[in-house]
Amino acid sequence: MSLDGGDGPITVVLVDDHAVVRTGLAQLLAGSNDIRVVGQAGDGAEALDVVRATNPDVVVMDLQMPGVDGVEATKQVLEEHPGTQVVVLTSYSDSARIVAAIDAGAVGYLLKDADPEDVLDGVRAVSRGESPIHPRAARQLLTARSGGPVKVDLTPREVEVLTLVRSGLANKQIARRLGISERTVKAHLTSVFQRIGVTDRTQAALWAERNL
Repeated sequence: MSLDGGDGPITVVLVDDHAVVRTGLAQLLAGSNDIRVVGQAGDGAEALDVVRATNPDVVVMDLQMPGVDGVEATKQVLEEHPGTQVVVLTSYSDSARIVAAIDAGAVGYLLKDADPEDVLDGVRAVSRGESPIHPRAARQLLTARSGGPVKVDLTPREVEVLTLVRSGLANKQIARRLGISERTVKAHLTSVFQRIGVTDRTQAALWAERNL
């Protein structure tokens, strides 16, 4: 049943930057007679246009996308369409991303390694006003909300770079210390910033102070 209380199918927009993922999800949802995919988008900016055109009950939102990411897209979608429900479907289960998505207004958080039936049930749960959250994500969310350390899966090299940022070193100094190029340092920092949910070096250093 759709969110407006009618007897029609639950209308869904799929947002993911990988076409093969969108196609697979569309096929999965099409196999259910109570769910109808009404649009697809490859990034957050396109998602807003598709939602405007289709006014879906539910948006299934990836987080890691070029340009406008899933967190910002969730904020924008809900600002314009507060009646639409957003459920995240992602590969990431670290606390920073989960908290950012929930704070942006997402009402569910599912992982891509879930069983197909769990995804179907998640969409249905969201349409009923429930908040489906994968158990692994729920544990991370509870830890974050309780003020415990935020667990993020960083590579050993990313930890090294972040530790040196915390020590106040500039990119050129970090590159010299680790024997890598400055471009590589920047690439590591871009990845780290996205994973821990920060936007600058100061925030990253503070995060490292609390969590490394």
